[in-house]
Amino acid sequence: MPVVQGKHGPLVGAIDEGTSSARFLIFSAETKQIVARHQIPLSLIYPKEGWVEQDPVMILNVVRECISQAVDNLVAEGCYASDIVAVGITNQRETIVAWDKTTGVPFQHAIVWQDMRTSHMIDELIQKLPNADKNGLASKNGLPLSPYFSASKISWLLQNNPEVKLALDENRLLVGTIDTWLIWNLTGGVNNGLHITDVSNASRTMLMHIESLKWDPSLCEFFDIPMKILPEIHSSSEKYGEIAEGKIQGVPISGILGDQHAALVGQMCFKSGQAKSTYGTGCFLLYSTGEKRVESKFGLVATVAYQMGPHKKPVYALEGSVAVAGAAFNWLRDNVDMLSDISQSEALADSVGNTGDVYFVPAFSGLYAPYWISDARGVMCGISETTSRSHIIRATLEAVCFQTRDILDAMNGDCGVPLSRLQVDGGMTANHLLMQLQADLIGIPVVRPKMAETTALGAALAAGCASGIDLFDLDNIERMPADVFEPKITEEDRNERYNKWKMAVERSLGWET
Repeated sequence: MPVVQGKHGPLVGAIDEGTSSARFLIFSAETKQIVARHQIPLSLIYPKEGWVEQDPVMILNVVRECISQAVDNLVAEGCYASDIVAVGITNQRETIVAWDKTTGVPFQHAIVWQDMRTSHMIDELIQKLPNADKNGLASKNGLPLSPYFSASKISWLLQNNPEVKLALDENRLLVGTIDTWLIWNLTGGVNNGLHITDVSNASRTMLMHIESLKWDPSLCEFFDIPMKILPEIHSSSEKYGEIAEGKIQGVPISGILGDQHAALVGQMCFKSGQAKSTYGTGCFLLYSTGEKRVESKFGLVATVAYQMGPHKKPVYALEGSVAVAGAAFNWLRDNVDMLSDISQSEALADSVGNTGDVYFVPAFSGLYAPYWISDARGVMCGISETTSRSHIIRATLEAVCFQTRDILDAMNGDCGVPLSRLQVDGGMTANHLLMQLQADLIGIPVVRPKMAETTALGAALAAGCASGIDLFDLDNIERMPADVFEPKITEEDRNERYNKWKMAVERSLGWET
């Protein structure tokens, strides 16, 4: 390890590339506090209804700018860039990029995890499975057949983009999730850049066998995807290679985790039965099942949570994914002009004591866990002549909470032991009313860490505990200080409101014919 000169001791950087923004955060290894950071918003592209894309070159350039600015901010604090001894990467999952390995140029925009263009392809693939069971591959990959995951997106590219097909024939094609795209570029790109991913991201593609942790030939054949275009799968914590450019050139990348997996690590959920929920563009609840893979009977998915070293056993989790959480407030702001700024939502929702019996199911692109119904669409029920925008905004907050309860009920069914507390993180947790509503509507305490950047912290912990870096011992690590929100309503009130939510969900089904 290089000689450390600065006042904060050794530092670990974390690239946190999400759907709505990218950031680079620099943590003190000694205190786990942020000492410098920079964040830039990212835009989405909607070429057709149900299609969601991003420009991968924009993502890469924004990440580079975040690194550069955060390092400048670090130096302005009287610290040294050379004190950064490792970098971890965490990323939006399931989003895929295809590019030319001879030029480094992407063949088209990235297809984002929310994209639904492959719905009909998925319907056709389901018919090939015994009893047309959408869970027919879950014994191998842990996942139901859904347009959400990466495999059908890659298939779509191979079938519909002539340049991609030609590049495959000429052996120029590389494909990967966002972690893979960033690492390939940051470690040299066309000059021997690393084409790799980790087990957490690979477990979201539908192509990795969840127990062997390798690309599965039968799964790749089912989706008609050649294995040679896929990245090499590694553990979540090891020295992969060095950054080849910019102000942290020569620093090893030593941690890779999908964003939800990184949040589980950042929340210190290292024991079976611990769970966290992240509230961002979507909402994602992960429940650690330890070294045992649990097959869900209630609509959840099995996923690799992390593998902290190539010789360590993988840790598994059950996951419930909600497509629309914070994205619903973007819709209120951008599409129907109910908000000029999302920060107004808490005060407006708090100005009314209830939703006025309004229930909102924001199924803009179908329902994810535990339903996995792609033909659902958004509905608002219970509107009367006294309904105001404040009621609708409060109903939108409650929709996030009800969707989380849907997933918790499924997890309790699968695991048999009800969760006693829910650890939360993500941008939306700054909303105190949302946190109180969440505690009320699930009936257990909600625990919010005072340091909100748990996803980036998880990436930093993975990077810092890698063999050869050895800054953290995850078996003996202190939890971060937290706020606790206790439930304040009766069980009767909670269940009555949840039953009405389920009625609203029924009304959302079958719209997209």
